[in-house]
Amino acid sequence: MQSNTRTYFIQALLFVLTVITTTMAGAEWMFGNIFGFVYEAFGFLSGASSEQTTEVTSKAMGWAEFVAGFQFSIPFLLILTVHEFGHFFVAKAHKVKVTLPYYIPLWFGITQSIGTMGAFIRITSVVRSRLKFFDIGIAGPLAGFIVAIAVLWYGFTHLPPAEYIFTIHPEYTRFGLNYSQFAYENAAGNLALGDNILFWFFKTYVADPSLLPHDYEIIHYPYLFAGYLALFFTSLNLIPIGQLDGGHILYGMIGKKKFDIVAPALYIIFAFYGGLGVFRVENFAIGSDQIFYEQLFYLFLYAYFLFICFRGMSDSPSTAVMISLIVVVAQLGTTYFLPHIEGYSGFLPFIFLLGRFLGVKHPETPEDEPLNKPRIILGILALIIFVLSFSPKPFIVL
Repeated sequence: MQSNTRTYFIQALLFVLTVITTTMAGAEWMFGNIFGFVYEAFGFLSGASSEQTTEVTSKAMGWAEFVAGFQFSIPFLLILTVHEFGHFFVAKAHKVKVTLPYYIPLWFGITQSIGTMGAFIRITSVVRSRLKFFDIGIAGPLAGFIVAIAVLWYGFTHLPPAEYIFTIHPEYTRFGLNYSQFAYENAAGNLALGDNILFWFFKTYVADPSLLPHDYEIIHYPYLFAGYLALFFTSLNLIPIGQLDGGHILYGMIGKKKFDIVAPALYIIFAFYGGLGVFRVENFAIGSDQIFYEQLFYLFLYAYFLFICFRGMSDSPSTAVMISLIVVVAQLGTTYFLPHIEGYSGFLPFIFLLGRFLGVKHPETPEDEPLNKPRIILGILALIIFVLSFSPKPFIVL
């Protein structure tokens, strides 16, 4: 009983901390600045002058900005919570022992973040059936997706007046509402959200064009940003690999034997896309010998990175080496013949996490009964949601 009380206390504390950190993060995105007390403390401890710390924290972020941050944290955490409790209640319905969600607060204090690394529930008993894995896996994304659509609908149909952007960027006032024609002559440092099908649909057919902000400014609109992040994390969760929700879904649909062929193939394709364009043949043909050998060294490190990612897919290290080299050569060849094509290197950390820690394959279940037709239809629906939510380049930093 004492152990349960301690666990509930930890879960509640983590939730409260995550509410605080996501609210702070939301305010930072809304107002384009960070809460400066970490800088101030660092400046005090390091002996920095008051002028230096004042320069960094020149735009005050206080209680009013924190309260405004709830416009981000409440919808974002609502989507996350509904997702996790979708898993929780279906697991309980299947008499699978499962914990309440553990939230992971994350706030850097020196740069912008989203305030959390997400949440997870722990399954504390063995799941013996691929049908149960399917039901538990699909419940979270479906539930969270419904709330994400509602948040996006509200955000795009309740856009503030176009002049709202001047409260974030007073320097745009001199340009008027045509600020986008002048404010981005030097666009370096701006962040745009790469469209997925759903976000594009809302921007094109739901939003009032006269109120819709420029792509570089959507991060300052909390409901839009929270909804977009929800779609982004939903799409990552639905990738049909390993023990991601998408992995549970695909495993339930096709079984262990086929899954162990399909999932590694999808993982290799994902890694190929993620690293596409990181290295190009022309990088080795330009410059001095020193630059050539530097590029060759970095290419070796990249190949080793891929080897670490692929190592868990096979008992044979030589197989992982061969796959790594094939992917590197294929990437170089693709960009040589199609020089304008590139993937999204921002996926590489997630690819590493999948290959090194989460795993690409799925644990086998003793009960291997096939799914019925309604569940197959739900599985296809989850695939459609993945396609609608996935952004090939989710965050574009200029």
